Amino acid sequence: MRRTLLIVFIVALIVGCVPAQAQIVPVLGAQRAGTSTAQFLKIAVGARAAAMGESFVAVANDASALFWNPAGITQFTQTEVILAHTTWVVDVQHEFAGLVYHLTPDDAVGVSVTSVHTDDMQVTTELQPRGTGDYFSYGDLAIGVTYGRRMTNQFSFGATVRYLEETMASLKMRGVVLDFGTYYWTGLGTSRFSAVVTNFGNQIGPTGTAPQVGGGTVTSFQQYPPPTMFKFGFALDPIKDESNILTTSIQLNHPNDNSENVGLGVEYGWMNAFFLRGGYKLNVEEQALSFGAGVAASLGIAHVAVDYAYASFTNLGPTHRISMLVTL
Repeated sequence: MRRTLLIVFIVALIVGCVPAQAQIVPVLGAQRAGTSTAQFLKIAVGARAAAMGESFVAVANDASALFWNPAGITQFTQTEVILAHTTWVVDVQHEFAGLVYHLTPDDAVGVSVTSVHTDDMQVTTELQPRGTGDYFSYGDLAIGVTYGRRMTNQFSFGATVRYLEETMASLKMRGVVLDFGTYYWTGLGTSRFSAVVTNFGNQIGPTGTAPQVGGGTVTSFQQYPPPTMFKFGFALDPIKDESNILTTSIQLNHPNDNSENVGLGVEYGWMNAFFLRGGYKLNVEEQALSFGAGVAASLGIAHVAVDYAYASFTNLGPTHRISMLVTL
């Protein structure tokens, strides 16, 4: 009991004692911000991963791996379903649903759907900044198909093909992006690392017709690359027994549209039923501290886990995530 309380205290200390405004490493490379499109593809999926500072590619051992690391869908053996909701900034709502099914002990496939939506917004112009009386809608959609294979007992590989579609008023943008991921157990205790490339694809741009102030229309638009990101992660379970498991992770992110950054994450689990999580991001201007918790229980033929995560932006306010993982 004393050991359990000590672990809980350490996790709480790590989460609570890091200043939310701290900036250890200066932000370099931020001049690339705004140089890619389809930004909704970067919104983290799953409360568990978000609470761990989005340091998750080397953990990724549940159905949320459909977003984080396609090789991760080989790290469990049962069919899993994930449903996740995010209350994002400025009243944006983000939804994710995914299913992983194992064809063989070494082969797994998955499908996922991502949706981003808002309430209708007023049309404004330079001459009518308070609104013209008209409204427009905005929404994003992505559909992914994933395949993962365990090549050896230590090494797994996976890939995702994702179709994306963005709609803003009369404009629509469509494209296809790819994710590639690896998952490697080093053989040294519980240590493992992963290398992942997400949202790799050709430049894409909108199609349609947009009106100009004073008359006329625009039908030709500039194209931009998707938000490609290279991720390298390492994870380790320094404590793992029948009652307790403590997972730590670190992840280096190299985006094509911003500065490099590092995520740190920790998760403590007791009896595979109660979980505490915390995370911190380095070299990120707007986001730093995150934390969350989860509960899990067996309900008839299924094992159900419900997780919550909180993360805050410096200027845009807090975000809330809730997700449910069902193991069949």
